[in-house]
Amino acid sequence: MARIGGIDIPLGKRTDIALTYIYGIGRSNVQTVLIKAEIDGAKRVSDLTEEEINKLQKVIEKNFKVEGDLRREVTGNIKRLREIGTYRGLRHGKNLPVRGQRTRSNARTKRGKRMTIGAMKKDDRAKLAPGAEIKKT
Repeated sequence: MARIGGIDIPLGKRTDIALTYIYGIGRSNVQTVLIKAEIDGAKRVSDLTEEEINKLQKVIEKNFKVEGDLRREVTGNIKRLREIGTYRGLRHGKNLPVRGQRTRSNARTKRGKRMTIGAMKKDDRAKLAPGAEIKKT
């Protein structure tokens, strides 16, 4: 199992795809890493030698902030925004979209499951008053 940046990289995948499993390295960064390490991206991770894996690890450590360090920096940035009371910090605190997206009709991923306010579901109404029929008007 190849271990780069504290992450076990999948052996069956191409090197250029497998490196994206590391937090902080995306498809565009992979190209620069592979060029600097002088490794073919089409090569499978299982076919890489120890020397090539070490090259990749050195290039990533030298040029990129990844995994724990990057996560710590991102959370620190968000914490700073919240402390100084910026609009972005407030949006982070309320768990709403930060970058100006509309929330009236979308943003379900960020806001979570729908919560109905002021109306009850039929099942809930039936549970409140046992034996009472719900009249349709």
